[in-house]
Amino acid sequence: MKVPFVDIAEQHRAIEEELREVFARVLESSSFILGPEVLKFEDAFASYLNASHCVAVNSGTAALQLTLQALGIGCGDEVITVPNTFIATAEAISAVGARPVFVDVDPVSYTMDPKAAEDAISPKTKALLPVHLYGQPADLDPLLAIARRNGIALIEDACQAHGATYKGKKVGTLGIASCFSFYPGKNLGCLGEGGAIVTNDPEIAEQVRVLRDHGSIRKYQHRVPGYNFRMEGLQGGFLSVKLKYLESWNERRHRAATKYHEALSGSPLILPTQMPYARHVYHLYVVQAEDREGLRNRLSDAGIETGLHYPTPLHLQQAYSGLRYQTGSFPVTEYLSRRILSLPMYPDLTDEKIEHVASVLLESLQCSTFNQEKIAA
Repeated sequence: MKVPFVDIAEQHRAIEEELREVFARVLESSSFILGPEVLKFEDAFASYLNASHCVAVNSGTAALQLTLQALGIGCGDEVITVPNTFIATAEAISAVGARPVFVDVDPVSYTMDPKAAEDAISPKTKALLPVHLYGQPADLDPLLAIARRNGIALIEDACQAHGATYKGKKVGTLGIASCFSFYPGKNLGCLGEGGAIVTNDPEIAEQVRVLRDHGSIRKYQHRVPGYNFRMEGLQGGFLSVKLKYLESWNERRHRAATKYHEALSGSPLILPTQMPYARHVYHLYVVQAEDREGLRNRLSDAGIETGLHYPTPLHLQQAYSGLRYQTGSFPVTEYLSRRILSLPMYPDLTDEKIEHVASVLLESLQCSTFNQEKIAA
């Protein structure tokens, strides 16, 4: 049985007519850049999160960069984040001229370790940038307390956590600002690229609105040098359609995760843990395995696609060799990078496919254990 890692096409087939209606509206209005469809989505997403402002841009990376810039972070400043994330988190820090300072992650949640973050603060630190990884919120209360004590900002990288909650409140509303990605495979995804900044601070909202559109306050009136980081009208319309289904899609992801848990409990795999303060939305379902590559190959041979998120931590990437971190700098992150394996996860994942994935995994693990015992004997 073939099991894709993500099946976006199946999701889109169910709402195809609504998506075609968006295309027809935008084609008729010719509002291809920003315009009413984007404004409608901004209002809807802010309302969904119970936030004051949402500013749509063309990627999650742009959202991170503009937020940092709006906060006045730049050359000579430091921003504390984690090496266990996609490179865009650090790239945005680099893009404004600041220095990423990496800290290790908690071994259970895989998110920023608050003690490590506090230990890394220096006179140059201007912000904490925790990542809500795989759909799991970071533990924000201690991080917010650290930010307050040190007079620095906390920005949420919520690019993988649409609809996740922290102590009953949706992530993206607890820091000074938050950043979302709408890359197609995300829990809420465009039919292309997209992102957004969410904030309750009107000054930040105003600054990022200006920066995303060539620094302009109105056509041909430019307050500052800015960027072409605008969202397309089509993507705003598509996101408005899909936002209506986000909660039900997240529930289906949660149900799929529960099925995986039931099928794989008792195995040697370390399964993801939903932290007691959180509602995990399972953008990814990531397990830990001793023989990660062997398992991945056996799954591939059985027609099951998997992913690695992320096999090389950022502090060991060539792009950040100039920061002079060494192997061993962040032992939890490095340990995880050798063991993590992302299993298929999407709202339309059927029980039959989950059972097939689990069956192949369990058989492979049994064979691996048998072979190890045979070698030991």
